[in-house]
Amino acid sequence: MKREKMAWIVCLTLIALLTLQLPGTLAQREDDYAFVRTLVDIHRQVMANYVEPVEAEKLRQGAIDGMLSELDPFSVYIPASQQKAFDEAIDGSFQGVGVQLNQADNGQIEVVSPIDDSPAFKAGVMAGDIITKINGESIETMRLSDVIKRVTGLPGTEVKFHIRRGAEEKDFTLIRQHIVVPTVKGYRRKQDNTWDYFASEDPKVAYVRVTQFTGDTYEKLRSAIQDATAAGMKGLILDLRHNPGGRLESAQEILDMLIPKGVLLSTKGRNRPEDVRLASGENVLPYFPMIVLVNGSSASASEIVAGSLMDNKRALVMGSRSYGKGSVQELIPLDQKSGELKLTVAYYYLPSGRLVHRKKDATDWGVIPQIIVPVDLATEEKVMRDRNNQELFRRPLRSATQPATGPTTAVVDTQLQRAVDTMVAILVMQNGKMDPIPQTGPATAPTTR
Repeated sequence: MKREKMAWIVCLTLIALLTLQLPGTLAQREDDYAFVRTLVDIHRQVMANYVEPVEAEKLRQGAIDGMLSELDPFSVYIPASQQKAFDEAIDGSFQGVGVQLNQADNGQIEVVSPIDDSPAFKAGVMAGDIITKINGESIETMRLSDVIKRVTGLPGTEVKFHIRRGAEEKDFTLIRQHIVVPTVKGYRRKQDNTWDYFASEDPKVAYVRVTQFTGDTYEKLRSAIQDATAAGMKGLILDLRHNPGGRLESAQEILDMLIPKGVLLSTKGRNRPEDVRLASGENVLPYFPMIVLVNGSSASASEIVAGSLMDNKRALVMGSRSYGKGSVQELIPLDQKSGELKLTVAYYYLPSGRLVHRKKDATDWGVIPQIIVPVDLATEEKVMRDRNNQELFRRPLRSATQPATGPTTAVVDTQLQRAVDTMVAILVMQNGKMDPIPQTGPATAPTTR
């Protein structure tokens, strides 16, 4: 009898709770229906009575874009017709000219970074360039998603950029192609087109550049480090400059390969509980001294890698302040297979708890290197071109029997040179009578700001 009475009490309690929640649920549903009815009514009136003929699809897209325009520029709707191209871009291949774009708070479309070896990169499009026109059409009032639609297209087709770089105006005519992003590169090509990973031979300081984080970046980077280690590597310089980011999973795998224990990163959002990613302690590479290079075009996943390595005292970070893009986008499939919504749902946080993302009016954002090495825009442009030339396939290398045919005009990469000099100093101290650097990485580093 007692058991039956208790069951009735539980049932009545549940009914009471549901009754209390029901008005709110019904009110929310009624608000949704009212919004949809209003939207449908406006659509019907425009289609029937607007002075000029209107394409229904454009109206629907405009309604969606208008709603998302109240959010950040990374929250976009991907129609079903564009899902394939979007998925290819995430996997490191797509059709276009090879630029990572961002929409600033003032609406301007800026280049975060040209993608390595892409038509934009080879033509001289630079990080920080402001695109004002595409194919002669002003894009000043356009959403980022609309700009991307105009940039992408079939391989072999042409697209024209008009950009502003400081006080200078420039025009670029680019030919779209199938972009396969090379994500891991060495210092330069050997005669047989394999990578030479060493920026210094005595002591042997390896250099590896990661251009983007895609599905295979972890495996390629691990293989490159293992190859360099087998060739006698004593220290590594990991170059994340001009790296616009990519897959968070790839960044986490790389961190897990380098950090033996502790917090790698965390994410947290309004409706997303804090997700703390810990080092697994599995498949960790043997310790070696490490320096990471970043600059103002290092964004998203590259900031997470650099910041986490710095917070975990696994690497020294050098260069200039990173971009400050630390938001997490989730791909949400929509009903009726009508496409996907890429929605910002959380922010990245470094192991120290520091927010990477640059919010409006923020003064503290991005990854601030422990050693600041400033570079002006003109020098940076020349360094990028020289670096690209050094990495090209079948580039004839100079030797004593093949003297230079003209004067050398290569510009010194001051950030890389500073990193090499610093690494050499670290290795010299390690080989001397001083106490070795602990296995968790450099404990302290000089700060220059």
